[in-house]
Amino acid sequence: MVMHNPPHPGKIIKELCIEPLGLTITDAAKGLGVSRKTLSALLNGRFGISPEMAIRLSKAFGGSAESWLIQQSQYDLWQALQNESKIQVKAFA
Repeated sequence: MVMHNPPHPGKIIKELCIEPLGLTITDAAKGLGVSRKTLSALLNGRFGISPEMAIRLSKAFGGSAESWLIQQSQYDLWQALQNESKIQVKAFA
């Protein structure tokens, strides 16, 4: 079930993982093994969580890779549902 207007996972990562630990984006990016640009884009909602990033987040901050991907999937589905009326298809069933 999709929650109502879920936050982008980047916001969750920033507010619940990075900020409480007092990490800078640069330090967090180094720890995750990604560029600062990549992490910044994720935290600011310009990128989503890929399966590889989900594994990195799981190893760095805990939780399962699946749980990180579920958060991204819920966000993506909610965004798509906002334009559901514009999606035109022919029903086959």
